[in-house]
This record gives sequence, structure tokens and C-alpha cells, in this order.
Amino acid sequence: MIEKTYSFHQSDEKMIEQIVDDDNLVINHIILTKDTSLPIHYSNSNVYLIIIRGQMTISLNDEEAQKYSKGNIVNVPYKTKMNINNFDDDLLEFFVVKSPNPKDMLKNDN
Repeated sequence: MIEKTYSFHQSDEKMIEQIVDDDNLVINHIILTKDTSLPIHYSNSNVYLIIIRGQMTISLNDEEAQKYSKGNIVNVPYKTKMNINNFDDDLLEFFVVKSPNPKDMLKNDN
């Protein structure tokens, strides 16, 4: 078998899981319930947020918060301050794709 397969959990509860961490990239799967958020942090690679359920409220650096819904892909540049929230009744579910792998970004910073 040439291909590798990965699975992710389906849930209606808050969840953060890492699905892939290989030489090429990192993929995380996140579910946020109403009025929950991720800790404010800085992107450690080029980040793509793929929203598959609900609405994401995101503030980058010191900009005004923007709202994106399922079907949107949001690209966040390296070293950007991120504040991701779910202020809506529906669950927010999204994938975080980091490319290249943040380990490689750290090597380039040195």
C-alpha cells in the first residue's frame, strides 16, 4: 500500500487533535462549542484554516475581528497573532494546515 490514511474524531464537544505531523506539514482538527476559543497565540508556520462547520470569529494582530463560515479557507501568514473564537450557537469545526511543518520554520529562523 503506497498511501497513508488518517482519521479524525467526530464530536459535539470541544476538541483539539493533531492528525498529521510529518516532514511536509501539520494538520490539526478543532471543534469549538459556543463561547469557547483557542488561546491567543502566534502562527508558527503558514497556516490555512479550513472551516467545515459553523462560523469562526478571528482577529489577527490588532485588526478588527472578522467572521468566516463553513466553506471558507482563511490563510494566516507566519508570525501573525491569532485570536480564534466561536461566539455562535452552532459548533465551529475546522482543520488547521501548517506548511511547511513548524519544525522547519524554526530551523529557518536560526
